[in-house]
Amino acid sequence: MTDDMNPLWKLDRTLPAGSPFEPGALHDVVIVGAGITGLSTAVMLTRAGLDVAVIDAGGIAQLATGANTGKLSLLQGAQLATIRRHHPAALVRAYVDANRSGMEWLLAFAELAGVPFTRHTDHSYAQGPAGKDTVDEQHSAAREAGVPARLLPPASLPATPFPVAGAVALDDQVAIDPVAVSVALAQELLTAGGTLHTGVRATRTRALTGRVDTTQGPLFADHIVLATGTPITDRGLYFAKTRGLRSYCVSFRVPDDLPEGMFLSVDGPTRSIRPVTAADGPGGDARLVVGGNGHPVGRSDGEAAAVEDLIAWTQLHFPGAEETHRWSAQDYESHDLIPFVGAMPRGLGRIRFATGYAKWGLSNAPAAAQRLTSEILGTPRRDRPSWITTIGTRLTVPADIRRGAVEGGKVATALVSGWADAESRRTPVPQPAEGEGVVANRAGRPVAVSTVDGVTRAVSGVCPHLGGVLAWNDAECSWDCPLHASRFAPDGTRLEGPALRDLTPLSATDPE
Repeated sequence: MTDDMNPLWKLDRTLPAGSPFEPGALHDVVIVGAGITGLSTAVMLTRAGLDVAVIDAGGIAQLATGANTGKLSLLQGAQLATIRRHHPAALVRAYVDANRSGMEWLLAFAELAGVPFTRHTDHSYAQGPAGKDTVDEQHSAAREAGVPARLLPPASLPATPFPVAGAVALDDQVAIDPVAVSVALAQELLTAGGTLHTGVRATRTRALTGRVDTTQGPLFADHIVLATGTPITDRGLYFAKTRGLRSYCVSFRVPDDLPEGMFLSVDGPTRSIRPVTAADGPGGDARLVVGGNGHPVGRSDGEAAAVEDLIAWTQLHFPGAEETHRWSAQDYESHDLIPFVGAMPRGLGRIRFATGYAKWGLSNAPAAAQRLTSEILGTPRRDRPSWITTIGTRLTVPADIRRGAVEGGKVATALVSGWADAESRRTPVPQPAEGEGVVANRAGRPVAVSTVDGVTRAVSGVCPHLGGVLAWNDAECSWDCPLHASRFAPDGTRLEGPALRDLTPLSATDPE
């Protein structure tokens, strides 16, 4: 059951294992995280002649990079309209310029490395009349930011098996296999003499000594980059300046022709659609990837139901669609909707990070890598792209504060309600059925009990980050924190998020 959620992109894929770990090794740069951000930064710095090591607790493209939809687009659903509602046009243009720069870099790399991709027309579309105003806003914001988007009149709307009430289109956007490009980045890093350590978890960073503590021993560097989705340090409190979002994808074989182009709805429930062919994905046959139904991590009425809803929608509009894979991804969205990239506060200029891509990491990540590289190499500000300065000096506006306050209120509510719910349910509890989990009170402390693959386990039900009571994710059989999106396996092993420790194992039964 625990292997059911596996991305299409990891189909029959052998990933580079990397290099033997040498405790105490000194490098110019140590990068934590082997997704697109970490690997792009590593390649850029290695090309500049630096000695770079990348470490990851899992493997290459383990988390968000390996579980996205593989879309590279400047249109991005309603993202530009949403940013423009609260920020000046110059900042929206800088955001677009950053994404364009990141997209161009990644595609140039893919061409050089022989990673295939295909170009499509991307559509931000309304599923019903209520979404048409957002389509108009997105078109206006895109044009203002220099994106040559086209507002489609009713007679020109694409013929699709799913409802489209209005759409804005952008030609020459890209579909790519995100794991294939990640593997190619890792291979260039290793070929150039860089270092890659998989299965090595960073547990602490120390700015004064340039030290990264890991589960295998320390590494030392002049510069440290945290490319870990959310920073694995509480310096700067970025866990409170972003929110973790979980969303779902399902791939299908379909008997009829695939849609022409890529689609992302601007109204809810979110529907993301892209075709996959042998030219831009694994498997050697045509498939359809449908995504959506996102929600804040740990705050859902049912993760498995969200996946089943995507399947039902697809089979309604694509009769005969046969599911091949299902998976999910975790992304972080900043309260001001623009990624945070650069020097970590109180990091003495040694520690840098990137977070808050809001589900558009394939373009934002290489853009972040360009900024991180320019800072580490000491490129004069006058020689850096203008978008770096515009984004790096943006101001917090009242809307950002309101969004942060609303999210902070939801976090506080989740904290209180989690403890109250656990208090109301005391152990012993009936053994959970297969694939189910429950949090109950044992001697004043929440205990999380689950049954997965026939094994019933109990672990501490309290997140070691800031004390939130965990919620059971019935789609992925994990314990998820509703506060700041840390996640844990049934046995308590940390999976992702700002928490740095595993959950404490406990007895599955109450002591006599």
